[in-house]
Amino acid sequence: MNGATGGKARELHPRISVEEVEEGRELAPKFDGDGLIPVVTTDAHSGELLMHGYMNREALMRSMELGEAVYWSRSRGQLWHKGATSGFTQRIVEMLIDDDQDTVWLRVDVQGGASCHVGYRSCFYRRIQGVGEAPVLADTEGELEFTETEKVFDPEEVYPGADNPTVL
Repeated sequence: MNGATGGKARELHPRISVEEVEEGRELAPKFDGDGLIPVVTTDAHSGELLMHGYMNREALMRSMELGEAVYWSRSRGQLWHKGATSGFTQRIVEMLIDDDQDTVWLRVDVQGGASCHVGYRSCFYRRIQGVGEAPVLADTEGELEFTETEKVFDPEEVYPGADNPTVL
């Protein structure tokens, strides 16, 4: 084991009371009806939003053990150790949980500089025009504008022959 766990076995605790969940020191995550908890992942240094994913109990435990992000891939129906294929692992710098323990926030150091299977640094590489303060032409409202224009890697080279995880 690496320093992520400090050599101490991790365990999840039952959700006994609101007070314990909100103010206690025990990790008692609330998984949804499918056994999943949402995860927001940001770059630990820049704060940039990299991706949103899900963990099941096993993925959460593996992430804590490895000190690297492990998600549950809903499209593949299996554990997904981020970067196991591409080499673009997400080393966990800090793992936080929200007030009612139903959302995880990972602050990560991205090995290789990319987090998106499409090849961009962030999975959030497009902006919806006409929302917010950015001026927009009337005929482009609701269209997507690319906020990243260059890919960090070519998905065909990194994932040769692999099925695209995007589900229509």
